[in-house]
Parts: sequence; C-alpha cells; structure tokens
Amino acid sequence: MSKKGFLLCVCQGTCPSFQEMNIFEVGNALRREELIDYVAVHPQLCASDGDIFLETLLEGDSTAELYVAACDPLMQAKMFRDAMEKAGFNKDNLYGVDIRNMTTEQAVAAITELISSEK
Repeated sequence: MSKKGFLLCVCQGTCPSFQEMNIFEVGNALRREELIDYVAVHPQLCASDGDIFLETLLEGDSTAELYVAACDPLMQAKMFRDAMEKAGFNKDNLYGVDIRNMTTEQAVAAITELISSEK
C-alpha cells in the first residue's frame, strides 16, 4: 500500500503570506483526520537543501503520493522535478496546493479538499 505524505513549505517562516497561519495546527489537523500517513515541515523546499530533502524522502517509493502545501502548484512541479527524477518518484503522484495568504482554517480546508479529491 502506498504512503500518503504531506509537506508544508513555509518560505523560511518569514514570508508575510504565512503570518495568519499556525503551521503546526495545519499538520495536526490533517494527522487527526488520518488523511495522510506522515507530515513534514520544511523551511524552503525550493532551496538546494530542499532538493536533498525531497530526494531522501522519496527515494525508492515510486508509488507514494505526496501532497505539498506551499506556493503555486505549477511552480512546485517545476522546482521539484529534478529531485523527483533522481529519487525515481512518479511526478504524477505529486499534488500541490497554494496556501499563501490563508488562515489556519482556510489552509486546512484547501489541503483537505485536495487530498479528498485525489482519492
């Protein structure tokens, strides 16, 4: 059975677009609802250490599904492409949602909708 992972990228934690959100409550809400198998927070997935993180996380699990809440989903797919290829991860199993400028509740709702629509 494939794992469903959730990554929350917070743009270094200093971006004004994340100031109305409690990032830990976002992850906890998804865990409590058992929508995902694991939660991780990364300060900046688009940085070079973000590639290393993604390669390490995804290596050898080509059937996993990965949900990423961060900036624009099209940008996510472009930025993570090399790391996914190196890990052997199926890029069709990456699902992104833009949560910038949302409150905690709005972000949880947007992520929950994304995960539920991909079942």
